[in-house]
Amino acid sequence: MEKFIKRISASAAGIVVFLLAASFYLQLKGFVRDDENFLVLPRAYAEETGSAQKEIPANFAFPQDHILGNKDAKVSIYEYSSFGCSHCADMHLEVMPEIVKKYVNAGLVRIVFVPLPLDKNSMDAALLAECVAPEKYFNFAEILFKHQRDWAIAFEPQKVLLQYAKLSGVGDSKAQACLRNDVAAARILGDRKVGLDELGIQGTPTLIVSSGKGNEMVLGADFEGLSKIVDAHLAAIYNENAK
Repeated sequence: MEKFIKRISASAAGIVVFLLAASFYLQLKGFVRDDENFLVLPRAYAEETGSAQKEIPANFAFPQDHILGNKDAKVSIYEYSSFGCSHCADMHLEVMPEIVKKYVNAGLVRIVFVPLPLDKNSMDAALLAECVAPEKYFNFAEILFKHQRDWAIAFEPQKVLLQYAKLSGVGDSKAQACLRNDVAAARILGDRKVGLDELGIQGTPTLIVSSGKGNEMVLGADFEGLSKIVDAHLAAIYNENAK
């Protein structure tokens, strides 16, 4: 009995050491633990930290892979978001639908979704999203956000994600291939690196409102706040055209 207890204690100690090492490694990569003990990128605000946001060049080449709305709209909202981030789910499910109703459906604004995975599960979700038909991308994103807690806390989250992919028309063999698609993974991680290093993104969700007026980073805005920024961009475009 004593040997059994020692063996269990040694195993538990080994697990603790592994978890501490993994946590330390991820913290070196820029991850921190949030209030719910999830590893995330720090969601820092310029007004809280005093740090200035990077100025984004007017001609910055943003990703153009996942577009909702009129591709020729004069104003773009780039939505840098992680499928496993609860704040991102709130933004995507509560704020963005109002933007779609007011601006996207009118052809004034387009939304460009840029996945910025924060962990393996959100990376798997992003890879599977690349698998669905292009016209179904935003529908699949909505499913992932709506059922975020179901797959995020599942014992085997990948299996749950594969079920959602299957319901969206992606067969098992194709989905498994997508999870191992190094080309898609490199593109996603490349966009993530550019977002962090060149744009100065410090947390998710981060929105960037872009037009001929320039590029404006928006952190955690509600509909009213985001709407004011979009209106300012549209007004500037209107005034410029009226000259």
